[in-house]
Amino acid sequence: MNLFTVIAIDLAAIAILSFGVYYPRHRRRDLAVAFVGVNVGVLAVSMVLADTTVGAGLGLGLFGVLSIIRLRSREIEQSEMAYYLAALALGLVAGLSTSITWTTVGLMTLVVGVLAIVDSPALLRRSREQTLVLDRAYPDEEEARLAVESLLGARVHRLTVRNLDLVSDTTTVDVRYTARPAGSLASTTAPLPESTAQVTR
Repeated sequence: MNLFTVIAIDLAAIAILSFGVYYPRHRRRDLAVAFVGVNVGVLAVSMVLADTTVGAGLGLGLFGVLSIIRLRSREIEQSEMAYYLAALALGLVAGLSTSITWTTVGLMTLVVGVLAIVDSPALLRRSREQTLVLDRAYPDEEEARLAVESLLGARVHRLTVRNLDLVSDTTTVDVRYTARPAGSLASTTAPLPESTAQVTR
């Protein structure tokens, strides 16, 4: 009976994480399903390993190996990688637990709760990061910053020049900035001549 309780708690935790927290915010069904599959797989393997004398060591090794797996078919955001690792952690915590304790339940609740909070749309909701391709070559980084601030109408916190192409007259930059509140007026900063950009993800 204790075994089925562990499985039930794990399934409840991964269901809340995948379909209660992740999917409503990111709307990727494929990853939500993948999180559940990975969690159940790790749960099953870790339960088998828990019955061996080296179960804990092998479990940590399994976590280390699986944590470096990247799904190559489609791009995964760093925030989505956090959910992926959380699914692994939930499976390992439940699978390696020999009995249901408040520590086990507390740790699983902590994993789900922390992700629910830190990935909340209300937290740093206007913080943005983009890669821009400017249609001018800007050897001066400060000039590039002014051009980007004019284009975005927002304050740039950090700008990194990734590529300066003097032949095609373009500059590729990574930008971290704070977006304007919805419905606010655009920045009054005067735009620089011919300063348009393409946004790439």
